[in-house]
Amino acid sequence: KRMGWRFTWVSSHGTDFNFDYHVSFTKEEMAKGAVDYNFTPREFPSEEAPGLSVFYKDEQGDVFHTYSTYARGLDLLVGAYNYLDLAPKGRDEDALAFTMAWVRHHDRYGDGAETGGSERVTKR
Repeated sequence: KRMGWRFTWVSSHGTDFNFDYHVSFTKEEMAKGAVDYNFTPREFPSEEAPGLSVFYKDEQGDVFHTYSTYARGLDLLVGAYNYLDLAPKGRDEDALAFTMAWVRHHDRYGDGAETGGSERVTKR
């Protein structure tokens, strides 16, 4: 509701879903030094990772997992990236702690708010 969206969202909060689809990791998994993310065991800096899964529910109520993508497979869904990738410096995220460190919800920028990197944003 806060974001103003008018379609039904389904949340995985409080379920095992994110663990089942390898976008959330337990403290035990993190302690091993590598987690299974994007179909590869790898070091990962946090207990949460980006990912998107798509499902289809048929007339009988059966649910089918039709698609999942992770990491750079999500770029197409960030519309601004399609334009930034055309610019001479691209996304210019090299100095940031992690890619997309500058992204916030539309109502969480504020006037001249720091975004976590060295850049500043202003509300127009």
